[in-house]
Amino acid sequence: MVMFWVSVLAISILLYIFLDGFDLGIGILFGLTGSEERRRAMMSAVAPIWDGNETWLVVAGVVLWGAFPVVYATLFSAFYLPLLVMLAGLILRGVAFEYRNKTERLRWIWDAGFAGGSLVAAFTQGLMVGALVEGLPIANGHYTGGDFGWFSPFAVLCGVGLCLGYALLGACWLVKKCEAEIRESAYRLIPYLAVGLFVFLIVVFAYALAQHLRVIDLWLERPYLFAFPAVGAIAALVAASSFRHHQDSVPFYMGALIFAAAFGTLAISFWPYMIPFSITIYEAAAPHSSLAFMFWGEGLFVFPLMLLYTVISYTVFRGKLKSSETHY
Repeated sequence: MVMFWVSVLAISILLYIFLDGFDLGIGILFGLTGSEERRRAMMSAVAPIWDGNETWLVVAGVVLWGAFPVVYATLFSAFYLPLLVMLAGLILRGVAFEYRNKTERLRWIWDAGFAGGSLVAAFTQGLMVGALVEGLPIANGHYTGGDFGWFSPFAVLCGVGLCLGYALLGACWLVKKCEAEIRESAYRLIPYLAVGLFVFLIVVFAYALAQHLRVIDLWLERPYLFAFPAVGAIAALVAASSFRHHQDSVPFYMGALIFAAAFGTLAISFWPYMIPFSITIYEAAAPHSSLAFMFWGEGLFVFPLMLLYTVISYTVFRGKLKSSETHY
């Protein structure tokens, strides 16, 4: 039962990264676009699916709360401020998404809210991942770092890197869904974003070596882990070269493969820890009776229905975007 809920949590997080990742990435790129026609096309590319994408974050939070309450309590104690900022960014971009189409004179405010909320949410997510990789100050199963124990140059670097990665995923989605000028602009961005992400990974690895982070020792103990970054690097190169072949579906799948490789690297690097070097999966798990009780609701109905809903929504709204005066 513990492994079942670990699998559900991993799938939920990975789906959130894939789906809301390109959603947030488009929001970041939205802030770099001045043309109203392009902005409307970018909104249209995510309009039918953006709110469903964010639901996977809720699913992951519910699984943590019910199946791994120790991790839930520890992470929320450590990341109280960044989580509040992230949620504020997600709420702001959601409101801006709907309101910008209902105003003309003050549309620039909602445009800034959509782009800024996307950037803040993506950055804080990367910040928290970086803090976890570097290691949180935890003693006897309790967070001891204070309000800013999660803050470090490495965490900030990871925040910038995730913004780059989400922007790459967003550009790949625009290539997949859009046509004409917006598609060509996204194609031109992909090589720069892919190279930028590749450079970021090199800088992160060099920083980890220089700071003697414990994760490097695990990599040396498990050399097969280097296969994951190799796969991610190859996917980044394929995505960067996709402009020549104009196979519109290839860049997005390569972007998803980059994130899958990164997720696999972190997950296997820290196994069996759920909070690196502090709390293992079995230490964090709720009693078997609680896990079994959750199975009959979340595990047997909610999670499969969410998967089914996601598949149906992406099937219904498949294909290229058609031009429209509104973003629906």
